[in-house]
Amino acid sequence: MKKIVSAVAAFVLCFSYYANAEDTYLTIGTGGQTGVYYQVGQAVCKMVNKDNKDTKCTAPSTGGSIDNINAIKEGNRDLGVAQSDWQYYAYQGASKFEGDPYPKLRAVFSIHSEPFTVLAREDAGIKNFNDLKGKRVNIGNPGSGQRGTIQVLMNEKGWDMSVFKLASELKSSEQAAALCDNNVDAIVFVVGHPNGSIKEATTSCGSVLVNVNDQDVQSLIDANPYYSSAVIPGGMYKGTDEDVTTFGVAATLVSSSDVDDELVYQVVKSVFENIKTFKRLHPAFANLDPAKMIKASLSAPLHEGAIRYYKERGWM
Repeated sequence: MKKIVSAVAAFVLCFSYYANAEDTYLTIGTGGQTGVYYQVGQAVCKMVNKDNKDTKCTAPSTGGSIDNINAIKEGNRDLGVAQSDWQYYAYQGASKFEGDPYPKLRAVFSIHSEPFTVLAREDAGIKNFNDLKGKRVNIGNPGSGQRGTIQVLMNEKGWDMSVFKLASELKSSEQAAALCDNNVDAIVFVVGHPNGSIKEATTSCGSVLVNVNDQDVQSLIDANPYYSSAVIPGGMYKGTDEDVTTFGVAATLVSSSDVDDELVYQVVKSVFENIKTFKRLHPAFANLDPAKMIKASLSAPLHEGAIRYYKERGWM
C-alpha cells in the first residue's frame, strides 16, 4: 500500500512539474505603488490571470514610463505603462531618446488621461507654475514620466534646475510625506485622477492644486499631438474647490515587436472581453471607451497581436 501511495505521489509531483514548466510568465512594468500606473498593471494582470490559467502575469512597481520602455527594449519586461509623449519620443528617437530611436516599440492600447499636476503647500504662496521659481520642488525620480514632462515644460520656458531653491528627486510614493513634512514646497505628478498620493497630502496638510496654463503650455499643446488641455475638477481634493486647468497626456500600454504575438493577443483579449469589470477597478478607468483606446495617443505602430484582436472584433 505504501508503495502505491508513493508511486501516486511521485506521479502527481512529476505531472505538477511538467504542467508548471508549460506556464507562460508575463511581466508588466508600472510605476510607484501609490500611483495609477501600478493599478493599471494590477488590473491588466487580474484580467489575464482570470482568463488564461497557464499564464502568470505580474506587474511590479517600477520607476515609471522611461524606465518601463528601457526595460522592454532590454528584454527585461514584456509590456509596460508609458505616457503617450514618451511613447512618441522613444519611437522617434527624440528628447531623452535623442539619437537612439526604438523602432521595435509597439503600442497596445491607450488607457486614462493624465493631467500634469502640481500640488503646493498652502503657505508657500504658489498660485501657478511660474511661482515655482525660487521654491523647493520635487521634480520626480530619474526615469519617471513626471520628471521628463516637467523638464519639457522647463525647456519651453528656458529654465534649468538653478531656478529652484531645491530640486529633489523623490519617488512618487515619497512625495506626499515630503510635502506635509515641509521638506518641499511643491510636488509634481503626471497622473490619472483621483490619485491616492494627492488625496493623502490634501487630507494630511494644507495643500492646493496649481494652474499650469500659460502661453508656454499652449505652445507645447499646439506643437505636439500627444498633449492636450486638461481640467482637474474642483472639489475632487480637499483645499481645491475650483477647477484647475493644465495640460496632459494619456497613459498607454506598450510592448516590443519581439514579444510573441499570441501573448499580446491574449492580453488585449482579456482586457476588452472584460472591459466592464476592468472599468470598475479604479475610478480613473470609469470612462474608458474601447473605440478611443485602440487609436488615441498611440504614436508607435500597433503590435501585431493587438491588431489581430481588433480585426476580429471588426474595429479595424
